[in-house]
Amino acid sequence: MTSLTQPAGPSGLDRRSALVLAGGAAVTAASGAPAPSLAATRASDLVMMDAVALSGAIGSRQVSCADVMGAYLDHIETFNPKVNAIVALQDRAALIAQAHERDAQLARGDRAGPLNGFPHAVKDLAPVKGIRMTRGSPIFKDFIPAADGLTAERLRAAGAIFIGKTNTPEFGLGSHTYNPVYGVTRNAYDQSRSAGGSSGGAAVALALRMAPLADGSDYGGSLRNPAGWNNVFGFRTSYGRVPTEARDAWLPTMGVAGPMARSVPDLALLMGVQAGYDARLPLSMAGDAGEISGRLQRDFKGARIAWGGDFNGYLPYEPGVLEVCRGALKAFESLGCIVEEAQPDYSIEAVWQAWRRLRAWQSGGELLALYNDPAKRARMKPEAIYEVENGLKLTAYDITAASVVRTEWYQAVRRFFKTYDYFVLPTAQLFPFDADLHWPKEIAGKTMETYHEWMKVTLPITMSGCPALAAPAGFSDQGLPIGIQIVAANHGELACLQLAHAYDGATRWTAKRLPLLLERS
Repeated sequence: MTSLTQPAGPSGLDRRSALVLAGGAAVTAASGAPAPSLAATRASDLVMMDAVALSGAIGSRQVSCADVMGAYLDHIETFNPKVNAIVALQDRAALIAQAHERDAQLARGDRAGPLNGFPHAVKDLAPVKGIRMTRGSPIFKDFIPAADGLTAERLRAAGAIFIGKTNTPEFGLGSHTYNPVYGVTRNAYDQSRSAGGSSGGAAVALALRMAPLADGSDYGGSLRNPAGWNNVFGFRTSYGRVPTEARDAWLPTMGVAGPMARSVPDLALLMGVQAGYDARLPLSMAGDAGEISGRLQRDFKGARIAWGGDFNGYLPYEPGVLEVCRGALKAFESLGCIVEEAQPDYSIEAVWQAWRRLRAWQSGGELLALYNDPAKRARMKPEAIYEVENGLKLTAYDITAASVVRTEWYQAVRRFFKTYDYFVLPTAQLFPFDADLHWPKEIAGKTMETYHEWMKVTLPITMSGCPALAAPAGFSDQGLPIGIQIVAANHGELACLQLAHAYDGATRWTAKRLPLLLERS
Protein backbone atom coordinates (compact mmCIF):
# COMPACT_ATOMS: atom_id res chain seq x y z
CA MET A 1 0.00 0.00 0.00
CA THR A 2 1.15 3.56 -0.64
CA SER A 3 2.96 5.01 2.36
CA LEU A 4 1.26 8.10 3.72
CA THR A 5 2.73 9.01 7.08
CA GLN A 6 5.95 9.78 8.94
CA PRO A 7 7.57 7.63 11.60
CA ALA A 8 7.53 8.86 15.17
CA GLY A 9 10.77 10.45 16.26
CA PRO A 10 12.53 13.78 16.76
CA SER A 11 12.26 14.75 13.08
CA GLY A 12 8.47 14.78 13.34
CA LEU A 13 8.27 16.91 16.50
CA ASP A 14 7.87 20.60 16.98
CA ARG A 15 10.20 22.35 19.44
CA ARG A 16 7.75 22.25 22.34
CA SER A 17 7.10 18.52 21.89
CA ALA A 18 10.79 17.76 21.69
CA LEU A 19 11.43 19.68 24.90
CA VAL A 20 8.69 17.77 26.70
CA LEU A 21 10.16 14.44 25.64
CA ALA A 22 13.67 15.53 26.54
CA GLY A 23 12.48 16.34 30.05
CA GLY A 24 11.39 12.77 30.81
CA ALA A 25 13.58 10.04 32.19
CA ALA A 26 13.94 6.87 30.15
CA VAL A 27 12.09 3.69 30.98
CA THR A 28 14.30 1.52 33.17
CA ALA A 29 15.39 -1.32 30.92
CA ALA A 30 15.89 -3.90 33.68
CA SER A 31 12.60 -3.46 35.48
CA GLY A 32 10.37 -2.04 32.77
CA ALA A 33 9.07 0.45 35.32
CA PRO A 34 7.69 3.68 33.87
CA ALA A 35 9.72 6.84 34.04
CA PRO A 36 8.60 9.60 36.41
CA SER A 37 5.52 11.26 34.95
CA LEU A 38 6.15 14.41 32.96
CA ALA A 39 2.64 15.58 33.72
CA ALA A 40 3.34 15.93 37.43
CA THR A 41 5.20 19.17 36.82
CA ARG A 42 4.37 20.03 33.22
CA ALA A 43 0.73 19.10 32.65
CA SER A 44 0.17 22.10 30.37
CA ASP A 45 2.98 20.89 28.11
CA LEU A 46 1.21 17.57 27.58
CA VAL A 47 -1.69 19.23 25.77
CA MET A 48 0.74 21.22 23.63
CA MET A 49 2.53 18.13 22.32
CA ASP A 50 1.99 17.01 18.76
CA ALA A 51 0.10 13.73 18.51
CA VAL A 52 3.09 11.83 17.09
CA ALA A 53 5.19 12.93 20.06
CA LEU A 54 2.41 12.13 22.52
CA SER A 55 1.95 8.66 21.03
CA GLY A 56 5.66 8.01 21.42
CA ALA A 57 5.75 9.30 24.98
CA ILE A 58 2.80 7.11 26.02
CA GLY A 59 4.15 4.07 24.19
CA SER A 60 7.56 4.38 25.88
CA ARG A 61 5.82 5.06 29.22
CA GLN A 62 7.52 8.42 29.69
CA VAL A 63 4.04 9.71 30.54
CA SER A 64 0.99 7.89 31.80
CA CYS A 65 -2.38 7.74 30.07
CA ALA A 66 -3.98 8.88 33.34
CA ASP A 67 -1.82 12.00 33.49
CA VAL A 68 -2.56 12.77 29.85
CA MET A 69 -6.29 12.38 30.45
CA GLY A 70 -6.14 14.57 33.54
CA ALA A 71 -4.21 17.28 31.73
CA TYR A 72 -6.67 17.35 28.84
CA LEU A 73 -9.75 17.35 31.06
CA ASP A 74 -8.32 20.24 33.11
CA HIS A 75 -7.59 22.11 29.89
CA ILE A 76 -11.10 21.45 28.56
CA GLU A 77 -12.60 22.68 31.82
CA THR A 78 -10.74 25.97 31.38
CA PHE A 79 -11.29 26.63 27.69
CA ASN A 80 -14.33 24.77 26.42
CA PRO A 81 -16.87 27.08 28.17
CA LYS A 82 -15.45 29.95 26.12
CA VAL A 83 -16.01 28.26 22.74
CA ASN A 84 -18.44 25.31 23.13
CA ALA A 85 -16.47 22.94 20.92
CA ILE A 86 -16.76 19.68 22.88
CA VAL A 87 -20.25 18.49 23.83
CA ALA A 88 -21.64 15.44 25.65
CA LEU A 89 -18.52 15.47 27.83
CA GLN A 90 -18.30 12.23 29.80
CA ASP A 91 -17.80 11.72 33.53
CA ARG A 92 -14.28 12.64 34.63
CA ALA A 93 -13.87 9.77 37.09
CA ALA A 94 -14.93 7.20 34.49
CA LEU A 95 -12.49 8.64 31.93
CA ILE A 96 -9.61 8.62 34.39
CA ALA A 97 -10.48 5.02 35.27
CA GLN A 98 -10.31 4.06 31.58
CA ALA A 99 -6.93 5.77 31.32
CA HIS A 100 -5.66 3.80 34.32
CA GLU A 101 -6.80 0.62 32.58
CA ARG A 102 -4.70 1.58 29.54
CA ASP A 103 -1.72 2.18 31.81
CA ALA A 104 -2.16 -1.28 33.30
CA GLN A 105 -2.27 -2.77 29.81
CA LEU A 106 0.94 -0.98 28.90
CA ALA A 107 2.59 -2.29 32.06
CA ARG A 108 1.74 -5.80 30.83
CA GLY A 109 3.31 -5.02 27.46
CA ASP A 110 -0.05 -4.71 25.73
CA ARG A 111 -0.48 -1.56 23.63
CA ALA A 112 -3.82 -1.13 21.86
CA GLY A 113 -2.49 1.00 19.00
CA PRO A 114 -0.99 4.37 18.05
CA LEU A 115 -3.77 6.33 19.80
CA ASN A 116 -3.46 4.37 23.04
CA GLY A 117 -4.79 6.55 25.86
CA PHE A 118 -5.59 9.51 23.58
CA PRO A 119 -8.59 11.58 24.73
CA HIS A 120 -10.82 11.81 21.66
CA ALA A 121 -14.14 13.47 20.84
CA VAL A 122 -15.96 12.14 17.76
CA LYS A 123 -17.89 14.53 15.53
CA ASP A 124 -21.55 14.46 16.58
CA LEU A 125 -22.71 12.97 13.29
CA ALA A 126 -21.13 9.57 14.01
CA PRO A 127 -22.30 7.03 16.60
CA VAL A 128 -20.24 6.08 19.64
CA LYS A 129 -21.64 3.40 21.92
CA GLY A 130 -23.16 4.85 25.07
CA ILE A 131 -22.56 8.53 24.19
CA ARG A 132 -25.41 10.79 23.16
CA MET A 133 -25.55 11.43 19.40
CA THR A 134 -27.82 14.31 18.47
CA ARG A 135 -26.69 15.27 14.95
CA GLY A 136 -27.39 18.76 16.25
CA SER A 137 -31.13 18.13 16.03
CA PRO A 138 -33.73 18.34 18.82
CA ILE A 139 -35.32 15.28 17.22
CA PHE A 140 -32.35 13.21 18.42
CA LYS A 141 -31.41 15.10 21.57
CA ASP A 142 -31.90 11.98 23.73
CA PHE A 143 -30.59 9.33 21.33
CA ILE A 144 -27.84 7.09 22.71
CA PRO A 145 -26.36 4.58 20.22
CA ALA A 146 -26.14 0.95 21.32
CA ALA A 147 -23.05 0.30 19.19
CA ASP A 148 -20.05 2.08 17.69
CA GLY A 149 -20.14 3.20 14.11
CA LEU A 150 -17.21 2.48 11.81
CA THR A 151 -15.40 5.71 12.76
CA ALA A 152 -15.55 4.89 16.47
CA GLU A 153 -14.70 1.22 15.85
CA ARG A 154 -11.37 2.10 14.28
CA LEU A 155 -10.53 4.81 16.79
CA ARG A 156 -11.34 2.52 19.71
CA ALA A 157 -9.26 -0.30 18.22
CA ALA A 158 -6.33 2.15 17.97
CA GLY A 159 -6.63 2.89 21.68
CA ALA A 160 -8.58 6.16 21.81
CA ILE A 161 -10.69 6.94 24.89
CA PHE A 162 -13.92 8.74 24.01
CA ILE A 163 -14.40 11.85 26.14
CA GLY A 164 -17.46 13.18 24.29
CA LYS A 165 -18.42 14.57 20.90
CA THR A 166 -17.49 17.66 18.88
CA ASN A 167 -20.25 20.08 18.00
CA THR A 168 -21.69 20.30 14.48
CA PRO A 169 -24.50 22.13 12.66
CA GLU A 170 -27.93 20.50 12.61
CA PHE A 171 -27.61 17.41 10.39
CA GLY A 172 -24.19 18.76 9.35
CA LEU A 173 -25.89 21.24 7.00
CA GLY A 174 -24.10 24.54 6.53
CA SER A 175 -20.52 25.57 7.17
CA HIS A 176 -21.31 27.33 10.47
CA THR A 177 -21.49 25.26 13.67
CA TYR A 178 -24.62 26.03 15.67
CA ASN A 179 -27.70 24.01 16.60
CA PRO A 180 -30.69 24.16 18.99
CA VAL A 181 -29.33 21.34 21.18
CA TYR A 182 -25.89 22.64 22.12
CA GLY A 183 -25.75 26.16 20.71
CA VAL A 184 -22.95 27.95 18.84
CA THR A 185 -19.32 26.90 18.61
CA ARG A 186 -17.08 29.95 18.57
CA ASN A 187 -13.89 30.54 16.64
CA ALA A 188 -10.64 29.72 18.45
CA TYR A 189 -9.09 33.03 17.38
CA ASP A 190 -12.06 35.36 17.88
CA GLN A 191 -14.99 34.19 19.96
CA SER A 192 -17.35 36.64 18.27
CA ARG A 193 -16.85 34.80 14.97
CA SER A 194 -17.96 31.52 13.39
CA ALA A 195 -15.86 28.40 13.79
CA GLY A 196 -16.92 27.20 10.35
CA GLY A 197 -18.43 23.79 9.87
CA SER A 198 -19.62 21.27 9.84
CA SER A 199 -16.47 20.04 11.64
CA GLY A 200 -16.36 23.30 13.56
CA GLY A 201 -16.21 21.79 17.03
CA ALA A 202 -13.38 19.51 15.90
CA ALA A 203 -11.30 22.37 14.48
CA VAL A 204 -11.73 24.57 17.56
CA ALA A 205 -10.94 21.71 19.93
CA LEU A 206 -7.70 21.15 18.02
CA ALA A 207 -6.72 24.80 17.81
CA LEU A 208 -7.20 25.29 21.56
CA ARG A 209 -5.33 22.05 22.36
CA MET A 210 -8.40 20.39 23.88
CA ALA A 211 -7.76 17.27 21.79
CA PRO A 212 -4.59 15.86 20.22
CA LEU A 213 -6.43 14.86 17.02
CA ALA A 214 -9.92 15.19 15.56
CA ASP A 215 -12.03 13.31 13.04
CA GLY A 216 -14.37 15.06 10.65
CA SER A 217 -16.39 14.72 7.48
CA ASP A 218 -16.68 16.85 4.37
CA TYR A 219 -19.44 17.23 1.79
CA GLY A 220 -19.10 20.84 0.69
CA GLY A 221 -16.08 21.94 2.70
CA SER A 222 -16.78 20.67 6.21
CA LEU A 223 -13.19 19.60 6.85
CA ARG A 224 -11.59 22.39 4.85
CA ASN A 225 -13.45 25.54 5.92
CA PRO A 226 -13.18 25.07 9.71
CA ALA A 227 -9.54 24.05 9.38
CA GLY A 228 -8.82 27.24 7.44
CA TRP A 229 -10.76 29.37 9.92
CA ASN A 230 -8.98 27.93 12.98
CA ASN A 231 -5.37 27.66 11.72
CA VAL A 232 -5.18 23.85 11.67
CA PHE A 233 -5.09 21.11 9.01
CA GLY A 234 -8.07 19.21 7.59
CA PHE A 235 -7.98 16.53 4.92
CA ARG A 236 -10.83 15.74 2.55
CA THR A 237 -9.79 12.34 1.21
CA SER A 238 -10.66 10.57 -2.04
CA TYR A 239 -13.93 8.68 -2.05
CA GLY A 240 -13.45 5.27 -0.42
CA ARG A 241 -10.12 6.05 1.24
CA VAL A 242 -11.77 6.41 4.67
CA PRO A 243 -14.90 4.26 4.81
CA THR A 244 -17.91 5.47 6.77
CA GLU A 245 -21.46 4.25 7.30
CA ALA A 246 -23.74 4.48 4.28
CA ARG A 247 -27.45 3.76 3.89
CA ASP A 248 -26.74 3.01 0.24
CA ALA A 249 -23.38 1.28 -0.24
CA TRP A 250 -23.55 1.29 -4.04
CA LEU A 251 -24.42 4.87 -4.98
CA PRO A 252 -21.60 6.92 -3.45
CA THR A 253 -22.41 10.19 -1.78
CA MET A 254 -20.13 13.19 -2.24
CA GLY A 255 -19.44 13.24 1.49
CA VAL A 256 -16.23 11.69 2.79
CA ALA A 257 -14.48 11.38 6.15
CA GLY A 258 -10.97 12.42 7.01
CA PRO A 259 -8.56 13.56 9.71
CA MET A 260 -7.86 16.94 11.30
CA ALA A 261 -4.65 17.79 13.13
CA ARG A 262 -2.15 20.51 14.02
CA SER A 263 0.68 19.08 11.93
CA VAL A 264 0.98 16.98 8.80
CA PRO A 265 2.65 13.98 10.51
CA ASP A 266 -0.25 14.03 12.99
CA LEU A 267 -2.71 14.20 10.10
CA ALA A 268 -1.08 11.16 8.53
CA LEU A 269 -1.10 9.33 11.88
CA LEU A 270 -4.88 9.61 12.20
CA MET A 271 -5.45 8.87 8.53
CA GLY A 272 -3.54 5.62 9.03
CA VAL A 273 -6.10 4.66 11.66
CA GLN A 274 -9.12 5.75 9.62
CA ALA A 275 -8.19 4.41 6.18
CA GLY A 276 -8.53 0.91 4.75
CA TYR A 277 -11.04 -1.46 3.21
CA ASP A 278 -14.19 -2.56 5.03
CA ALA A 279 -16.27 -5.37 3.56
CA ARG A 280 -19.50 -3.64 4.60
CA LEU A 281 -18.65 -0.87 2.12
CA PRO A 282 -17.78 -2.46 -1.23
CA LEU A 283 -16.45 0.77 -2.77
CA SER A 284 -13.94 1.39 0.02
CA MET A 285 -10.27 1.17 -0.93
CA ALA A 286 -8.21 -1.91 -0.24
CA GLY A 287 -5.00 -1.69 1.75
CA ASP A 288 -3.72 -2.36 5.23
CA ALA A 289 -3.81 1.01 6.99
CA GLY A 290 -1.59 -0.41 9.73
CA GLU A 291 1.32 -0.65 7.28
CA ILE A 292 1.35 3.05 6.41
CA SER A 293 4.83 4.39 7.11
CA GLY A 294 6.70 7.64 6.55
CA ARG A 295 7.41 9.15 3.18
CA LEU A 296 6.58 12.80 3.78
CA GLN A 297 9.93 14.22 2.69
CA ARG A 298 10.15 15.15 -0.99
CA ASP A 299 12.01 17.53 -3.31
CA PHE A 300 9.61 19.99 -4.95
CA LYS A 301 11.97 21.68 -7.36
CA GLY A 302 10.08 22.13 -10.62
CA ALA A 303 6.71 20.95 -9.27
CA ARG A 304 3.92 22.82 -11.06
CA ILE A 305 1.15 24.44 -9.01
CA ALA A 306 -1.96 26.00 -10.52
CA TRP A 307 -3.49 28.83 -8.48
CA GLY A 308 -7.25 28.94 -9.02
CA GLY A 309 -7.92 32.31 -7.40
CA ASP A 310 -11.40 33.55 -8.24
CA PHE A 311 -11.91 31.33 -11.32
CA ASN A 312 -11.41 34.23 -13.72
CA GLY A 313 -13.72 36.57 -11.81
CA TYR A 314 -16.50 34.03 -11.25
CA LEU A 315 -16.19 33.93 -7.44
CA PRO A 316 -16.60 36.97 -5.18
CA TYR A 317 -14.24 37.31 -2.22
CA GLU A 318 -14.17 39.45 0.87
CA PRO A 319 -11.31 41.96 0.56
CA GLY A 320 -8.09 40.52 1.90
CA VAL A 321 -8.79 36.81 1.40
CA LEU A 322 -7.08 36.49 -1.97
CA GLU A 323 -4.22 38.70 -0.84
CA VAL A 324 -3.46 36.51 2.19
CA CYS A 325 -3.72 33.32 0.12
CA ARG A 326 -1.53 34.72 -2.65
CA GLY A 327 1.02 35.51 0.04
CA ALA A 328 1.00 31.83 0.99
CA LEU A 329 2.01 30.94 -2.57
CA LYS A 330 5.43 32.46 -1.91
CA ALA A 331 6.17 29.55 0.41
CA PHE A 332 5.65 27.14 -2.49
CA GLU A 333 7.97 29.18 -4.67
CA SER A 334 10.60 29.08 -1.91
CA LEU A 335 10.42 25.27 -2.13
CA GLY A 336 11.23 25.41 -5.84
CA CYS A 337 7.67 25.09 -7.15
CA ILE A 338 6.49 26.88 -10.26
CA VAL A 339 3.23 28.71 -9.53
CA GLU A 340 0.90 29.85 -12.32
CA GLU A 341 -2.71 31.02 -12.37
CA ALA A 342 -4.83 28.44 -14.20
CA GLN A 343 -8.12 26.53 -13.94
CA PRO A 344 -9.56 23.41 -15.60
CA ASP A 345 -11.34 24.08 -18.87
CA TYR A 346 -14.98 23.69 -17.82
CA SER A 347 -17.91 25.87 -16.75
CA ILE A 348 -17.84 26.36 -12.97
CA GLU A 349 -21.45 27.59 -13.11
CA ALA A 350 -22.46 24.23 -14.61
CA VAL A 351 -20.57 22.46 -11.82
CA TRP A 352 -22.34 24.59 -9.19
CA GLN A 353 -25.82 23.90 -10.57
CA ALA A 354 -25.13 20.16 -10.83
CA TRP A 355 -23.77 20.13 -7.27
CA ARG A 356 -26.99 21.75 -5.99
CA ARG A 357 -29.11 19.04 -7.58
CA LEU A 358 -26.95 16.19 -6.34
CA ARG A 359 -26.84 17.74 -2.88
CA ALA A 360 -30.64 17.98 -2.72
CA TRP A 361 -31.01 14.38 -3.87
CA GLN A 362 -28.43 12.96 -1.46
CA SER A 363 -29.00 15.14 1.62
CA GLY A 364 -32.75 15.38 1.08
CA GLY A 365 -33.01 11.63 0.69
CA GLU A 366 -31.43 11.08 4.09
CA LEU A 367 -33.91 13.48 5.71
CA LEU A 368 -37.07 12.49 3.82
CA ALA A 369 -38.47 10.18 6.52
CA LEU A 370 -38.19 12.96 9.11
CA TYR A 371 -39.79 15.45 6.71
CA ASN A 372 -42.71 13.09 6.10
CA ASP A 373 -43.54 13.13 9.82
CA PRO A 374 -45.27 16.51 10.48
CA ALA A 375 -44.20 16.60 14.13
CA LYS A 376 -40.56 16.01 13.23
CA ARG A 377 -40.68 18.35 10.24
CA ALA A 378 -41.69 21.15 12.60
CA ARG A 379 -38.40 20.62 14.47
CA MET A 380 -36.17 20.68 11.37
CA LYS A 381 -34.23 23.81 10.47
CA PRO A 382 -35.21 25.61 7.24
CA GLU A 383 -32.05 24.53 5.42
CA ALA A 384 -32.92 20.86 6.00
CA ILE A 385 -36.42 21.38 4.67
CA TYR A 386 -34.93 23.27 1.72
CA GLU A 387 -32.84 20.23 0.72
CA VAL A 388 -35.75 17.79 0.98
CA GLU A 389 -38.15 19.98 -0.97
CA ASN A 390 -35.61 20.65 -3.70
CA GLY A 391 -34.93 16.92 -3.89
CA LEU A 392 -38.66 16.23 -4.29
CA LYS A 393 -38.68 18.41 -7.43
CA LEU A 394 -36.03 16.29 -9.16
CA THR A 395 -36.64 13.43 -11.56
CA ALA A 396 -34.30 10.49 -12.08
CA TYR A 397 -33.29 12.10 -15.37
CA ASP A 398 -32.35 15.33 -13.59
CA ILE A 399 -30.06 13.37 -11.30
CA THR A 400 -28.53 11.52 -14.23
CA ALA A 401 -27.85 14.81 -16.03
CA ALA A 402 -26.21 16.30 -12.94
CA SER A 403 -24.09 13.17 -12.54
CA VAL A 404 -22.97 13.48 -16.15
CA VAL A 405 -21.80 17.04 -15.45
CA ARG A 406 -19.92 15.71 -12.43
CA THR A 407 -18.24 13.13 -14.68
CA GLU A 408 -17.36 15.71 -17.34
CA TRP A 409 -15.89 17.97 -14.67
CA TYR A 410 -13.84 15.08 -13.28
CA GLN A 411 -12.46 14.39 -16.76
CA ALA A 412 -11.57 18.06 -17.20
CA VAL A 413 -9.75 18.02 -13.85
CA ARG A 414 -8.02 14.76 -14.74
CA ARG A 415 -6.69 16.32 -17.93
CA PHE A 416 -5.67 19.42 -15.96
CA PHE A 417 -3.46 17.28 -13.73
CA LYS A 418 -1.52 16.12 -16.77
CA THR A 419 -0.11 19.66 -16.88
CA TYR A 420 -0.08 20.58 -13.21
CA ASP A 421 0.94 18.61 -10.14
CA TYR A 422 -1.33 20.55 -7.76
CA PHE A 423 -4.31 22.87 -7.78
CA VAL A 424 -4.44 25.45 -4.96
CA LEU A 425 -7.47 27.50 -3.86
CA PRO A 426 -8.62 29.34 -0.70
CA THR A 427 -10.65 27.35 1.84
CA ALA A 428 -13.42 29.99 1.91
CA GLN A 429 -14.44 33.20 0.17
CA LEU A 430 -14.48 35.28 3.34
CA PHE A 431 -12.90 35.41 6.76
CA PRO A 432 -14.85 34.04 9.76
CA PHE A 433 -18.15 35.94 9.97
CA ASP A 434 -20.27 37.01 12.94
CA ALA A 435 -21.21 33.92 14.96
CA ASP A 436 -24.74 35.26 15.44
CA LEU A 437 -25.50 35.05 11.71
CA HIS A 438 -27.10 31.94 10.22
CA TRP A 439 -25.06 32.37 7.05
CA PRO A 440 -23.65 35.32 5.06
CA LYS A 441 -26.20 36.82 2.69
CA GLU A 442 -23.62 38.57 0.51
CA ILE A 443 -19.93 38.66 -0.33
CA ALA A 444 -18.33 41.76 -1.81
CA GLY A 445 -21.79 43.09 -2.72
CA LYS A 446 -22.94 39.88 -4.44
CA THR A 447 -26.07 38.28 -2.97
CA MET A 448 -25.85 34.66 -1.85
CA GLU A 449 -29.03 32.91 -2.98
CA THR A 450 -28.57 29.75 -0.88
CA TYR A 451 -27.14 28.87 2.51
CA HIS A 452 -24.16 27.15 0.87
CA GLU A 453 -23.42 29.46 -2.07
CA TRP A 454 -20.81 31.32 -0.03
CA MET A 455 -18.75 28.08 -0.05
CA LYS A 456 -18.58 27.82 -3.84
CA VAL A 457 -14.78 27.76 -3.76
CA THR A 458 -14.78 24.31 -2.14
CA LEU A 459 -17.65 22.75 -4.11
CA PRO A 460 -15.84 22.16 -7.44
CA ILE A 461 -13.24 20.12 -5.56
CA THR A 462 -16.00 18.08 -3.93
CA MET A 463 -17.42 17.40 -7.39
CA SER A 464 -14.02 16.36 -8.75
CA GLY A 465 -13.57 13.62 -6.15
CA CYS A 466 -9.95 14.68 -5.66
CA PRO A 467 -8.26 14.80 -2.27
CA ALA A 468 -7.92 18.31 -0.83
CA LEU A 469 -5.77 19.14 2.17
CA ALA A 470 -6.61 22.39 3.96
CA ALA A 471 -3.56 24.14 5.38
CA PRO A 472 -3.21 27.50 7.17
CA ALA A 473 -2.55 30.43 4.82
CA GLY A 474 -2.23 33.30 7.30
CA PHE A 475 -4.30 36.00 8.96
CA SER A 476 -6.23 39.13 8.08
CA ASP A 477 -5.28 42.54 9.46
CA GLN A 478 -7.90 41.85 12.17
CA GLY A 479 -6.22 38.59 13.17
CA LEU A 480 -8.72 36.24 11.50
CA PRO A 481 -7.38 33.01 9.95
CA ILE A 482 -7.89 31.72 6.42
CA GLY A 483 -6.53 28.62 4.70
CA ILE A 484 -5.64 27.16 1.34
CA GLN A 485 -6.74 23.91 -0.27
CA ILE A 486 -3.90 21.77 -1.62
CA VAL A 487 -5.56 19.57 -4.24
CA ALA A 488 -3.96 16.61 -6.03
CA ALA A 489 -5.25 14.11 -8.59
CA ASN A 490 -7.73 11.44 -7.52
CA HIS A 491 -6.16 9.04 -4.97
CA GLY A 492 -3.24 11.45 -4.59
CA GLU A 493 -3.32 11.61 -0.79
CA LEU A 494 0.42 11.06 -0.45
CA ALA A 495 1.14 13.94 -2.83
CA CYS A 496 -1.11 16.25 -0.77
CA LEU A 497 0.57 15.23 2.49
CA GLN A 498 4.06 15.72 1.07
CA LEU A 499 3.45 19.23 -0.24
CA ALA A 500 1.59 20.25 2.89
CA HIS A 501 4.45 18.95 5.04
CA ALA A 502 7.04 20.94 3.10
CA TYR A 503 4.77 24.01 3.13
CA ASP A 504 4.26 23.74 6.88
CA GLY A 505 8.00 23.51 7.38
CA ALA A 506 8.33 26.80 5.49
CA THR A 507 5.47 28.62 7.27
CA ARG A 508 4.82 27.01 10.70
CA TRP A 509 1.54 28.87 11.13
CA THR A 510 -0.05 26.46 13.58
CA ALA A 511 3.03 26.31 15.79
CA LYS A 512 3.87 30.02 15.77
CA ARG A 513 0.43 31.66 15.91
CA LEU A 514 -1.50 30.43 18.94
CA PRO A 515 -5.03 31.61 19.76
CA LEU A 516 -4.98 34.57 22.16
CA LEU A 517 -6.90 32.48 24.70
CA LEU A 518 -3.87 30.20 25.00
CA GLU A 519 -1.33 33.00 24.96
CA ARG A 520 -3.11 34.71 27.85
CA SER A 521 -3.41 31.56 29.96
